[in-house]
Amino acid sequence: MDPFLRRRIGETSFSVAQLGMGGASLGDMREVLPEAQATATLEAAHAAGIGYFDTSPWYGNGKSELRFGHVLRTKARGSFVISTKVGRVHVRPADPDGYRHPGWAGGLPFEPRFDYTAAGVLKSYETSLARLGLNRVEALLIHDLDPRHQRSEEGVARSLGELEASGYRALADLKASGEILAIGAGINVTGMIPRFLERWPIDFFIVAMPYTLLDQTGLDELDLCAARGVSVVIGAPYASGILVRGPRPDAIYDYRPAKPEVIAKAQRILEICRRHDVPLAAAALQFPFGHRSVAAVIPGPVAPEEVRTNLAWMSHDIPAALWAELKGQGLIRAEAPMPV
Repeated sequence: MDPFLRRRIGETSFSVAQLGMGGASLGDMREVLPEAQATATLEAAHAAGIGYFDTSPWYGNGKSELRFGHVLRTKARGSFVISTKVGRVHVRPADPDGYRHPGWAGGLPFEPRFDYTAAGVLKSYETSLARLGLNRVEALLIHDLDPRHQRSEEGVARSLGELEASGYRALADLKASGEILAIGAGINVTGMIPRFLERWPIDFFIVAMPYTLLDQTGLDELDLCAARGVSVVIGAPYASGILVRGPRPDAIYDYRPAKPEVIAKAQRILEICRRHDVPLAAAALQFPFGHRSVAAVIPGPVAPEEVRTNLAWMSHDIPAALWAELKGQGLIRAEAPMPV
């Protein structure tokens, strides 16, 4: 599979390469990374020809954007496209010297607050540009508007209300003026894609978790996207860890310790991959492209060698017999389309 093949996002003029790079890991998701390592990883990605980068103010409370900008602002602007997200603004915490956000191993000492109003969207956008050191991004995505992050259905309703009242209009105006090329939404759970599409003309979704080699509960929603000409980018192709590090006792799945039944299923998939001489991670990276809505996958490497390995896995030849056996063993949903 060609990692550099470009695909258009929805009906927009925004196009991305099939293999991009996600920015959550460079926000110090699980460990505090040395700055030199983060810089070297991004330099390696750009030098290798990866030209699609996605980040967010949420990742490390701005640290990911700072790191991406530190490297990308030195590159020819036509050599990459980048997306970031809106939905949170960051403020000085009440205890600036003692503050540490519990969601990140590292990260910057700012307190995030949800804000999907027009004022919040525009503030998020402008501060993202400042952190990146860039005067434009190709796409903005509505971030983490789901019951998991909002903590309750009431929180979801409140945030949707802010978007409906003014926030989405701010995004639409940015797109209409040509400041951005596409409007997206990042989702982690099923159920939100239909709620977005019934309200607004979303160009694409970044889907993290509901459609991977391990779990295809989001298949019906990807079908809905395909029917409407909406693109999908897979934001967690390794299911947040288990499909790249393997089904170990300490495996991470869905951003938390994997349950025994998940580890057991991953082990069965691994054994079939080994019989076909296919790395588990290569199958995980390429599997989503069976669905016609999927434009790209964006794993989050944290070292230069991981960038090179992702490229090799994306290019690895996978026989159709592997997909057939996985489906025949009931490890992939029967209706899920397979890569060609």
